[in-house]
Amino acid sequence: MVRRRIRTAVAIVLLALMLFPVYWMLNISLSPSGGALPDSFFPTHPSLDGYATAIRDQGANLVTSLIVAFGTVLVTLVIAAPAAYALAQFRFRWINWALLTILICQMIPGIVIANALYTLFESMGLLNSIPGLIIANTTNAIPFGVLIMRSFMLSIPSSIVEAARVDGAGLVRAFVSIVVPISRNSLITVGLFAFLFAWSDFLFALTMSTKGTITPVTLGIFTYLGAHVSNWNAVMASAMLASIPAIILLVIAQRYIAAGATGGSVK
Repeated sequence: MVRRRIRTAVAIVLLALMLFPVYWMLNISLSPSGGALPDSFFPTHPSLDGYATAIRDQGANLVTSLIVAFGTVLVTLVIAAPAAYALAQFRFRWINWALLTILICQMIPGIVIANALYTLFESMGLLNSIPGLIIANTTNAIPFGVLIMRSFMLSIPSSIVEAARVDGAGLVRAFVSIVVPISRNSLITVGLFAFLFAWSDFLFALTMSTKGTITPVTLGIFTYLGAHVSNWNAVMASAMLASIPAIILLVIAQRYIAAGATGGSVK
């Protein structure tokens, strides 16, 4: 009992330390003075002026980031799910080489990929466009998604799919009707991480948005700092608003993340 209480106390202290920057950011966003330091440790006279300014200036950027993030999730799942199933269930000699290639893709620095994509996108007319940002973000999400979903789909008995094939289902129908529902946890896990990859992306946004016509919220906050260094409540309010979608998705999908990351079982 004593050890459990000690562990609980230590966990609470560590959690408080990790969440303190978030609280400090919230405190400054509610400060009416707009300074870099809050008026008091607790916001005794909170003001929403910073949030009003942030919504006015960054609202369009938040919508752009949402479109890019959900587009990244869609493209990632459409490509990574069948690829992961093929690598998990089919027995070919080149499977190990394919997995090695995916791992190598994960190890390539993002700046290298960004520079290569910039040259390619310029010739294809995808610079300063939402499809271009979606494709760029999937270069991180798809290899990760394939590896995560493959580890889950290895546990799916081939007899289930074979039974569906005997009943007259084609390969696509068996995959959509049998494999996808069973792999729900891993799909949600990959989708959430793909969303977070795209939502927090700054490198691709900075490289692929050269004219300022398409501005995700990360790039918007970066450019916001130069013009609002004397109005920190608006800057911190923008950061708080940018944190809300990720927090909501993490809270909703946390149990699926745990199940999807550790594999699954088939009843």
